[in-house]
Amino acid sequence: MKLLLKLIASAVLMLSQAVIAGDVEVEYYAVSPDMQLPFSEAVRVGHMLYLSGQLGYDAKTASLVEGGIAAETRQTLENIKAVLEKHGSSMAEVVKCTVFLADIKEWAAMNEVYITYFPSNPPARSALGSSGLALGARTEIECMATVK
Repeated sequence: MKLLLKLIASAVLMLSQAVIAGDVEVEYYAVSPDMQLPFSEAVRVGHMLYLSGQLGYDAKTASLVEGGIAAETRQTLENIKAVLEKHGSSMAEVVKCTVFLADIKEWAAMNEVYITYFPSNPPARSALGSSGLALGARTEIECMATVK
């Protein structure tokens, strides 16, 4: 947890220095204009796109997908893919992911699905167990990607 906090603090420091210097334009992308959520779906800073964590949520059924960690991981990565493409990036442009697991013992099962989305040049990654995730999810994944 300390490592994660240090990574977040470093990223915020670097981002704030660039913004203060006026060198970079920052764009905030809402999840949906109709939804009043306390976070952005993604934030673009120059040529970087920072995505909020995604769950294995199926918008058609308005619930988490069934089928355990593999199904949730697949849906989570499909959601990430959709957000990336919506904002001008792709899975091939992802440079860093952070994977949160409700149960770290499910790491191997999550990883079996995860690696199929990054068949070459996999991004840097951290993975950690947590004491609970939003909506009772088994996994949440956030990522950073370049944008052309």
